Amino acid sequence: MVGQQPSPFPDANTPVAVVGGTGRYGSAQIAGMRAAGTNIVANVAPGRGGTVIDGIAVFDTVADAVAERGASAAVIYTPPAGVRDSIVECADAGIGFAVVAAEFVPIHDSMFALARARAKDMWVVGPNSLGFVIPGKILLGSIPTEFTRPGPVALFGRSGTLTSTTARLLKTQGLGQSLVAHIGGDTLCGRNPHEYLRATAADPATETIVYLGEIGGSKEYEMLDRIRSLGKPVVALVIGRHALPGKRMGHAGALIEGVRTTAQAKIEALREAGAHIAHDVLAIPQRVKELLHGSSRRYA
Repeated sequence: MVGQQPSPFPDANTPVAVVGGTGRYGSAQIAGMRAAGTNIVANVAPGRGGTVIDGIAVFDTVADAVAERGASAAVIYTPPAGVRDSIVECADAGIGFAVVAAEFVPIHDSMFALARARAKDMWVVGPNSLGFVIPGKILLGSIPTEFTRPGPVALFGRSGTLTSTTARLLKTQGLGQSLVAHIGGDTLCGRNPHEYLRATAADPATETIVYLGEIGGSKEYEMLDRIRSLGKPVVALVIGRHALPGKRMGHAGALIEGVRTTAQAKIEALREAGAHIAHDVLAIPQRVKELLHGSSRRYA
């Protein structure tokens, strides 16, 4: 059983800076996050420091946002070529948690920036992330909050569309979430599934965990030992059972490179580790309900 430890995740009181959010798209995302209760205290746009947009102070650097507004989390909307510098800037400024939206970040940029983030103990969601939400408390990114509600299910996955769809299906069945995270669809993620398992297992608000995997990579195999010792049930769905070897499906991280990276191989490994397997997204709510019936708490 995983022992108690401080949560790496932000909450309703966390001061948030948005990096590169002064354009039309970023402004729309900021409005959605503020409507969800997110405490956005700063916007960061080099050369525009000292101005105010939609009531939010704009700073030239993340360090200024940290010093002047106490920002400790960030949402990064810079284009792929700027992600490396933005992550490094956030890490060096003392940001502890960041969501990175851009897809197809150059892999060597990701390697460098994510290594710096780990060295500075910054938790990165993404790159290529739709976002992170603790229902009723905080939204970082673009996950539709109307698809969520507070509850005991931690949900995280590699596909943004599938993560949002699953959250909505759980909600329609009366199953709320303790968090919903799209961990990122690029080849490299800031944090990997086994780290989300560890963090959610330590969360007293989480009773059941849902993981949404896919073809490509070895991230599911890194989860196996953690699942065996977790102390909380895990429902797993791995998509891509009919994907063709060597053909990328959907996004950068979904590419079969050998038998071990196929959906079927991952499903068998997760099952042997003790995960409860769902063969399609519609089956997930029922599997979760069955597991929560064994809990002393209500699931609806």
